Amino acid sequence: MPHVNGGRSTSVSAPAVLDCGGKVLSLDRPRIMGVLNVTPDSFSDAGAYFSLDDALVQAERMIAEGADLIDIGGESTRPGSDSVSVQQELDRVMPVLERLVSAFDVPVSVDTSKPEVMTEAAACGAGMINDVLALRGEGALHAAVATGLPVCLMHMQGQPRTMQDNPHYEDVVGEVMAFLGERVAACAGAGMTRQRLILDPGFGFGKSLAHNYRLLRELGRFVGMGLPVLVGLSRKSMLGRVLDRDVDERLYGSIAAAVLAAREGARIIRVHDVGPTREAIAIVQATLEAESLAV
Repeated sequence: MPHVNGGRSTSVSAPAVLDCGGKVLSLDRPRIMGVLNVTPDSFSDAGAYFSLDDALVQAERMIAEGADLIDIGGESTRPGSDSVSVQQELDRVMPVLERLVSAFDVPVSVDTSKPEVMTEAAACGAGMINDVLALRGEGALHAAVATGLPVCLMHMQGQPRTMQDNPHYEDVVGEVMAFLGERVAACAGAGMTRQRLILDPGFGFGKSLAHNYRLLRELGRFVGMGLPVLVGLSRKSMLGRVLDRDVDERLYGSIAAAVLAAREGARIIRVHDVGPTREAIAIVQATLEAESLAV
């Protein structure tokens, strides 16, 4: 069924169902992914959930507010950030993952590019891998295939430390789509089925302000690639620069961006503020359902 956005019509495949390590996540409507950073230097929360107890309280709060899945990150990917060792990341992520998997029914995603973390997380009950490097790290593709889990492939130009140093594209939408298509092909060549793949254009990862808003405006083209699309727009600098607001004052802008993304067909919305976003997305979904019933 065609999905019409701003005069453009894109062909959208049937809603996907993800097998997240035995926990089923239907993408028949936009789903909310709650962000749980267990790092001391996250751009959005300045390490507020670095301790195990604080992380668990925040996860429980987001689930109570309606998060459909939780995404744990043990290594900051903010612009200029430094990498951490495998053991540091495991020490941060695994205790939280173990507690969440045992306490809650929602799938838990792990935001990592390290094959060792992917393998350990899958063995512990993680339901998804969210990789900002799109499985380009050494050993990552093989490890991800072996887990049997869904994987989100994100586009990033450069590395976190340098990605915002004058990013350049001739055609940002076309180039990001081509990159994601290449990564899908690499996954297929390694034995991963399309039913396990999710695409993320990578807002804020090696993009200028104009690049980010062009991607958002034309998000329907990514949806037209026939795989579920995940977006992470919450609290990002692309909002702060337009609104002239600090990172903890970008709720309204984050909600507006989430609404636009859902309206364009995004199926997973990665956010820090679960409750308000969930309410806004519910209105989007009601509108889309009314459109499908219109005569």
